[in-house]
Amino acid sequence: RPSPEEALQWRDSLEKLLQNPYGLASFLTFLRSEFSEENAEFWVACEDYKKTKSPVKMAEKAKKIYEEFIQTEAPKEVNIDHFTKAVTMKNLVEPSPTSFDMAQKRIFALMEKDSLPRFVRSEFYQELIK
Repeated sequence: RPSPEEALQWRDSLEKLLQNPYGLASFLTFLRSEFSEENAEFWVACEDYKKTKSPVKMAEKAKKIYEEFIQTEAPKEVNIDHFTKAVTMKNLVEPSPTSFDMAQKRIFALMEKDSLPRFVRSEFYQELIK
């Protein structure tokens, strides 16, 4: 469990929140409670994808991420604009560590603007800073 001081830093930094295993778990639990965990799950999947070294594994993971989060009617479709979706699909013709960068940045910005303020106001978070 993080110290209240550590948890307080998350108010101003989604990055610090997502990099802390406890913070990420708390954030995901909160998002699940309001049925909006797909953005954080997509972000985590992209982080894992970027660490993939094998081109074969990378292609497999890219396909899985695309099918789960990007394609229209995907089970956990993230809310990205048509331009970002088109760029991402083009990047997946030859998957590279940066294939999902634009989509991931859009989703990060969305979480920062939307999900993080709601999380900070939630009881989940209020308990952590006591």
